Amino acid sequence: MPDDDRQHRSSAYRLAALDQDYILGDSTRGVRFLLEYDKAEQFLRAWGVVSTVVVFGSARVAPGEDSGLSAPRPTKSRQEQPSSSRDSTWWYDQARQVGRIVSQRGGALRPVDGKRHNVIATGGGPGIMEAANRGAADVGAPSIGFNIGLPVEQEPNAFSTPELTFQFHYFAMRKMHLAMRAAALVVFPGGFGTFDELFEILTLRQTGKMPAIPIVCFDESYWSKVIDFQILAEDRMIEPADLDLFKYASSADEVWRVLVDNGLRLPQ
Repeated sequence: MPDDDRQHRSSAYRLAALDQDYILGDSTRGVRFLLEYDKAEQFLRAWGVVSTVVVFGSARVAPGEDSGLSAPRPTKSRQEQPSSSRDSTWWYDQARQVGRIVSQRGGALRPVDGKRHNVIATGGGPGIMEAANRGAADVGAPSIGFNIGLPVEQEPNAFSTPELTFQFHYFAMRKMHLAMRAAALVVFPGGFGTFDELFEILTLRQTGKMPAIPIVCFDESYWSKVIDFQILAEDRMIEPADLDLFKYASSADEVWRVLVDNGLRLPQ
């Protein structure tokens, strides 16, 4: 009987789903894109997640030594102390407190008819993302980590719910999942990545591609220094009314008040 070993070893003979060279090739990019959408979608549905409160912010912010939740606001102005570790500690603690408050009051802790509302969702990494996931974990609530494969800075933090901790290759699909269930957005200080995510949502809101949701920028002194939104309106790059697409807050409690006052839906 002729030997068919060469046929068995041929890449053409491998099952398509088990052929890494094929699955990771250029021609199947669309399939991989679909898989990244569907895998996360199935896990989120299994947990009954119908809406999220998304928290963005820098991966480079670190907690204080005691990891407390009551660190005071730095007393010096940002002009005197432009980028201090005390600011970073305060931002971390406030993001953690936001995770606690939203999880306790927003519906993530107590499913209604099997549905969880306003579940904390982050980019899944360290810094502000870790803080928000940690706040949810503090009160026993689930939270989501939408991680992205990057050469540096991005490893999953230890506080997102393991079954809701995802890894994406494509930024576009990660952004889609961050946006599609978002009932609100809270944006802490950050750099290029945070700006990218903030302006993505602002653009979707400005163009009507996304329902009206409350957007809160935390620490106006930071945002007013790094971006002059008023100049954009004065120079007619945006409409004056576009400045109403977001609000500012300076404490975790104020974040919650602004979210509720600007239409965050709470389960009945």
